Order: sequence, then C-alpha cells, then structure tokens
Amino acid sequence: MRDFVSLFFLLPGVFFMLVSAVGVLRLPDTYTRMHAASKASSLGISLILLGVVIHLPSASVIWKSLLTVFFIYLTVPIATHILGRAAYLSDSKPSDLTVTDEISDLYRPSGR
Repeated sequence: MRDFVSLFFLLPGVFFMLVSAVGVLRLPDTYTRMHAASKASSLGISLILLGVVIHLPSASVIWKSLLTVFFIYLTVPIATHILGRAAYLSDSKPSDLTVTDEISDLYRPSGR
C-alpha cells in the first residue's frame, strides 16, 4: 500500500519536473524560462521528496528531505529574482508578446 501512495506523489513530481524542462527549452524568452524553471521544478522536487519520505520513512530520510525542501523554497525565489534583474539590466530582450515594461522607470530613468 505504501508503494502506491509513494507512487501517487512521485509521478506528479516527475511530471512537473518534465514540464519544467520542456518550459526551459520551449518558452520564448529568459523571463518565462526562469519562471518555468523555478515554479514547476520546486513543486516537482517537493512532490518527489514527499514520495521518497513515504516510501522510506526513516528519520534520516525525513530530515534530509525536509531540509532540502526548506532550502529549495528559501533559495529558488531569491536566485530567480537576482537572475531576472541581471537579465533585465544586461538588456536581455523580452518576447514580442510582452505588452508592458512596468519597471523601466525604476531601472532606466534616463530612458535608455
């Protein structure tokens, strides 16, 4: 029974990781690729580690998985924000589908 419950979390986790990888390959610009990489992979790795904890319920596995999920949710948004800012400041062009640039006045007051 534990195998089926574990599989219930592992398969969606693998699916979200796959969606994240496809998003990084297929999305049109840096900003949407970063969004796909950060959101879907964070959820995917959390579900995979939850499935591992259910399958191998030892104290060591539980603590390592909890710490891993904690540090992923702590560091991934910060890293994505920093990468997005660096991409914006280095003039990485957004997709043609982007309608507005709401932060242009904050980072480029000279209108550059």
